[in-house]
Amino acid sequence: LFLLFFTTHEELQTLDVDDAFFSTPEDIAARALQPRGGVNFIRTFKKQAEDQAVNLPPNLNELVQNATYVQSPDKLVWQYFYDLKGSAQYPFPGGIFQWARYRINGTGLNETEKIFSESLNKHENTLTLATLRIFSNGLGQPHFHFNANEMGYVISGCGQVGVILAGVTASFNIGIGDVIFFPVGTQHYIKSICDEDLFLILAYSTGNQLETLRMNDYFHKTADHILAQLFFKEQAEFKNFPRAAK
Repeated sequence: LFLLFFTTHEELQTLDVDDAFFSTPEDIAARALQPRGGVNFIRTFKKQAEDQAVNLPPNLNELVQNATYVQSPDKLVWQYFYDLKGSAQYPFPGGIFQWARYRINGTGLNETEKIFSESLNKHENTLTLATLRIFSNGLGQPHFHFNANEMGYVISGCGQVGVILAGVTASFNIGIGDVIFFPVGTQHYIKSICDEDLFLILAYSTGNQLETLRMNDYFHKTADHILAQLFFKEQAEFKNFPRAAK
């Protein structure tokens, strides 16, 4: 079972191998592929009624006698492959985050992680993929991303989502199989509301290092005398907000 993300906001256009073949004139295909029997052999191919991208032929065992795949060299494989489940975990007060991403500073990355990180950054339109586990009643605090749209798919658990815009907040519940979308620059939060953990797969539309600003960061980095003016509270009261340990 695969979960797929594509970097386009338009209708996805796909051309399968069999569709490309049958769209090519017989004489052109014969001249390009040069089979024994020429164009007569090309004419023995019959287009199936069903899309073969998702339907295997009923007589597959008769058609395929030997299917072997040779592992490509590591330097090639790790440009396109990343062991996300086995990667480093990044805990936060409400859960655990794991991600396959590009990092400007590759210090601490192993060799395969460096290959994958650099591969992401070479392509203009690519994705950063992550898993997010929020513990029961835990919170992924309000934050927004400067340089990416974000989509998520709920694998297990249930939760509540808030999307915070200027003067408007949209909140809704999510469960298994639901997809959520946060446009770039949109502040949002996710809270687990079940007895079990809320687990999601997330995708960000950037091959650069993801730029994120969380509520506790921008609140603490705003001068307390400015906060006093904004909220009509005494300046000293803002010392009540604890700062996270480095």
